[in-house]
Amino acid sequence: MLVLAGRPLGEWALDAARASGAHPVVLVVGHQGPRVRRVAPEGVMIVEARSWRRGLAHSLRAGLRALDGWMEVTAVCVGLADQPLVGADAYRRLVAAHDDGAALAVATYDGTRGNPVLIARSLWPEALALDGDEGARALMRHHPVVEVDCSGTGNPFDVDTLDDLAAIQQTLER
Repeated sequence: MLVLAGRPLGEWALDAARASGAHPVVLVVGHQGPRVRRVAPEGVMIVEARSWRRGLAHSLRAGLRALDGWMEVTAVCVGLADQPLVGADAYRRLVAAHDDGAALAVATYDGTRGNPVLIARSLWPEALALDGDEGARALMRHHPVVEVDCSGTGNPFDVDTLDDLAAIQQTLER
């Protein structure tokens, strides 16, 4: 719910996902779920991760389960609300990698892995079995990963502290 340039961080992330053309866009809420729901734009599917306190895997699981019946969804791109400057083109590039056969793909920025991450439906059973703070990184230990250069599509910097928020605000002002 932190605000960056007059908008909640999560709104920035959702705008990038929506602008990418990927559909549906799913917002998984946990901590302060009712407040977070209020910033979601119309058309975003909102899913509650009831066990969000138990780690990232439980949020991932909630999102995947919500998409289980959507058979036309062959992969999911996972982005994070605390990375407001990741751009829509990062999502588009991961989708293109999936269209070219990637089952597991990760955005890289100047050679460093970041987010978003793409997970094909074929890997969802394994992702659903994850626990605690394990996410796509755990899948990357066991499966080939396509690194997708997303340099220049945005900034993967995440906001974990108020100092991080101030730094990203300064980046925007430049």
